[in-house]
This record gives sequence, structure tokens and C-alpha cells, in this order.
Amino acid sequence: MAASIGMMDAAYFVGRGEILSWINATLHLNLSKVEEAASGAVQCQMMDMIHPGVVPMHKVNFDAKTEYDMIQNYKILQEVFNKLKIEKHIEVNKLVKGRPLDNLEFLQWLKRYCDSMNGGMMNENYNPVERRCKGGKERNIKGSYKSSKSLQANNLSNVSDNGICIDESSGPKGRHKSEISGGANSVGEIQGLRQEIADLKLSVDDLEKERDFYFGKLRDIEILCQTPEVEDLPMSMAIKKILYAVDAKVSALGEAQEIITKSGDDADADALDVHD
Repeated sequence: MAASIGMMDAAYFVGRGEILSWINATLHLNLSKVEEAASGAVQCQMMDMIHPGVVPMHKVNFDAKTEYDMIQNYKILQEVFNKLKIEKHIEVNKLVKGRPLDNLEFLQWLKRYCDSMNGGMMNENYNPVERRCKGGKERNIKGSYKSSKSLQANNLSNVSDNGICIDESSGPKGRHKSEISGGANSVGEIQGLRQEIADLKLSVDDLEKERDFYFGKLRDIEILCQTPEVEDLPMSMAIKKILYAVDAKVSALGEAQEIITKSGDDADADALDVHD
């Protein structure tokens, strides 16, 4: 289960660019930073896609800006985890602060979990925009992609003043406009998609280099700690305790520090015995 993967798992070497691409492509959003998902709404909708009917989407606040509103979203998410018996502790106090690293790690775990369900296959019948429009709490959407960093700005571009989803392409006027602009837009869209593919390939290359770079450092540390001359030293044992930890909801730092502290106490005791 993805809930118990350790920090050395490949899931935690997925770069933020890949995480953002995954979120944007899956939920039809336009996030540019992982901390923009700090409200918990993105995580709730990902679970809604993987487990239809389990998440009360009408309670999810996609326009949450205060820590109080964000916490309410995470309460919903934790309730969903409990229903599904997912043993994953959510560090709410850290996530709502919007710190990039904390949010990146949680999203890395979430991607691993989603990939582990249904063989990593996406629900083709799931309409993320429609789910946000019908389910999201207290929405007042006008226009789209505003300068606001809230998720609300990433919803529908065609919404009426009262928050009802509409389709401007319906009706005679809309169809006529679509027919005129369709041919001209198709060439531009193809060129835009080609450029986007090229950019994504470059992004993937950079992410793989970044992943390999950090993995290489951790591997060097692991090899060093396994050297016969130092592998039994308290510091090496403490480092390996952290590297090999598999419980994602409990930090191994305390146990590692305890190993070092106990070693120091034993050394002091030995010194006193020799002195006596």
C-alpha cells in the first residue's frame, strides 16, 4: 500500500514539474507551483476520481484561502482516508502553511497512491471540471484563469454570474461562430500542442536528471554507511535508520537521535567505570 512507502521509495524522487503536469492534465487545472495545492481541494478531487462517490464534493471548498477553510478540506480528506482504511497521517499544520517541500512530499505520496489503483489507469468517464462546477462549495465563478492563485481561477471559462455552468457553443449564434473560427484555430492548436509536447519532453529530461542527482547522493551516503570501518558506529546506524524507514506517518528522526544519545551515555558510563 502506498500509505507505508519509505522515503527512499522512487515515489519521492518525482520532481515538482512532473507532479504539476500530472495534476493539471488529470484535473484540467493550471497550477504553476505545488504550494497552490495547499488548500487540500486538489487532493480531495483526486480521491473523488479514484473512488467515485466517497468524497462529499459539495463540501470541498475550492476557493479556500484562510487556514481555517483549508483545514476543513483536510478534515474531509482525512475522513475519506478513514472510510477507505488508508493509514496515512496528514500533516495538516505543515501543509496549510504552503511550504513547497511539505506539499510536494504529500503530492508525491498521492501520485503513488493513485498510480497503484486500477493499474494506474485513469477514469475516462470522469469530468473534473463538471465535478468542480456541480460539487464545489459556495462558488462564485466569473470568467476564468484570473490572476488569483486560488483553484477557483482554474475552473470553467464559461460560467454565468450565478455560478451555473453554461456552454457558449450551444445555440445558432454559438454554432455559427464556431464554424467560422474552427478552421483557423485548428492549425494554431496543432502548433501549440506540438510546442507543448516539446516543452514537456524537456521538462521530463530535467526532472529525470534532478531525480538521479538526489538519488545518487542518497546512494553514496548509504554505501558510505555500509563501509565495514564505520557501519557499526552510532552515526552510521542512525543515518541508516532514517534511510530505511518505511512508516510515512512517523518520522524516524527521533529514533535516530536516540541511537546517538544512547551511545553517548554508554561512553560516559564506560569512562566513569575506568576512572573508578
